Amino acid sequence: MASKKYFLLVGVICLLASTGYAQVGASFDVRDSSLIPAKRMPQHSEFLNGTYSFPAKPRNQTEIGLKAGMFAISGDIPAINPTLGFGVHIRKAFGYVFSARLEYLNGVGKGLSWLGANNYARNPAWSTKYNAPLLGINANTGQPAFFNSKTGGLWTSSTPLDKVFYNYKSKVQDISLQGLVTLNNIRFHKTKTGFNLYGFAGFGATTYEVHVNALNSSGQPYDFSNIADGTYKTRKDTRKALKNLMDKTYESLAENQGSRRPKLFGNTMKPTMTGGLGLAFKLSNQLNLAFEDRVTFTKDDLLDGQRWQDADLGTPSLTRDFDSYNFASVGLNINLGAHAVQPLWWLNPLDYSYSEIRNPRLMRLPKPVLPDNDLDGVTDQFDQEQTPTDCPVDSHGVTRDTDGDGVPDCKDKELITPTYCQPVDADGIGKCPCPDGCKGTAPAPPTCSQLLGALPSVMFAKNSTKLNDDAKRLLAVVADRMRNSPGCNVVVTGYCASNKLEQQRSWDRVNGIISYLIEKEGVSGDRLIFKYGEEGGDCNTVDLRSANEGEQGPNTVPAPHPNLRKN
Repeated sequence: MASKKYFLLVGVICLLASTGYAQVGASFDVRDSSLIPAKRMPQHSEFLNGTYSFPAKPRNQTEIGLKAGMFAISGDIPAINPTLGFGVHIRKAFGYVFSARLEYLNGVGKGLSWLGANNYARNPAWSTKYNAPLLGINANTGQPAFFNSKTGGLWTSSTPLDKVFYNYKSKVQDISLQGLVTLNNIRFHKTKTGFNLYGFAGFGATTYEVHVNALNSSGQPYDFSNIADGTYKTRKDTRKALKNLMDKTYESLAENQGSRRPKLFGNTMKPTMTGGLGLAFKLSNQLNLAFEDRVTFTKDDLLDGQRWQDADLGTPSLTRDFDSYNFASVGLNINLGAHAVQPLWWLNPLDYSYSEIRNPRLMRLPKPVLPDNDLDGVTDQFDQEQTPTDCPVDSHGVTRDTDGDGVPDCKDKELITPTYCQPVDADGIGKCPCPDGCKGTAPAPPTCSQLLGALPSVMFAKNSTKLNDDAKRLLAVVADRMRNSPGCNVVVTGYCASNKLEQQRSWDRVNGIISYLIEKEGVSGDRLIFKYGEEGGDCNTVDLRSANEGEQGPNTVPAPHPNLRKN
């Protein structure tokens, strides 16, 4: 029957393990100010402003756990099948690896020896009810002398001795403070896992009270003679016979530490050490199922009511090992706490670092350096020639030649030479007479307003900061014009600032457009000027225009109200 229970338990564990990986939640947003407690807000603000590299630790939930399982005492008397125990705990994280919990445990242990013993002379629970041997030699006869507790007289070794079969029922309670170390939440190749492996150790205090079943329902000692004479050869048969013989009263108080140890509610109290391992499977972000095995060391030999070795007819001596108890449990853990992330032992601290490397949002990136050796405004990777100084070029870095006579405009003394007058000399002058007005200096280069033309405005839905597909197509056009006019900058202007929400929404929209142009269209950030919260425009519109000559400004500014930002 017990083996079936174990197979069922293993099956449940395998089922949970096979589904645990599907129960993986998303990590938290490090920019969300609502998750940061007030005492860590200065660090959070420095992090968002780029002056501090580490994000603040978020507020995380507290775990409350309920558990039940098999409780067993390891002592001088063999335990019967483990009996029921239960416990409760509260747990809080101090970091992603270390956490602490306070736990209460209540368990009942039972034991029954299948070997008869006659070493109960010093155990008051048995010696006052059965014929207990008195240590020593009869001075008159020189024979081993034994004390008959029923008659008060002595008898020699020829007289049969009573044997008893030790048993006990121990009620144990403890409270302990434990430190827990999570072993698998720091993951290099996966965001999270559906299970959590941890080890724990701690200290506490245990109280216990032990009774033995020494008398039958009539208050008389049991007659163990038929069992002690060796009729039953196996452990199983002996225990079965004992169970048939004995009731379940456990009426006699077992030996205890008396006044040598402190008491709590009349029960012996001992300081204890505890340790164990646990495995939790996530059911949701609020619930998980945990399997634990815990061992507690008491440095006390009376948890089973017995501390004497079986010395047969000699002198009983104390056993040398102390009793301990084991609690194997299944528990349901609940995460509690509003405006907080999951307990940190469920989160991967590398999640933010990896996501920032993969898709930078807060990372401070250096401005790209694009070499332009001839200083004509076209980077070397797209430049098709090394242009002389002060010569205007086209988008390919090739010197302009308006009339196509082979002489660049910057050296052409006859800017427009008719085709029929070509070829021309080194100064770009043709062979036919020049009509009035054909000579002259090169015209002034076009302004950025002329090069870029009228730039489009980006419309947003009411209360939204998201770029739709139409807005992205417009921004692609703006980026293309900027690439064709490398010396021109663009001003991005958002409107309305009557309250904090409008200010932050205006900032979000301008920031979204600039981020899109930089990250998706490859526009250099130093060619964009950030303006938000301006007056005189539509609240749901962001205007783009060519920067005036000499106009400058930053391409990013701190969010005015980061706690109101939308993800």
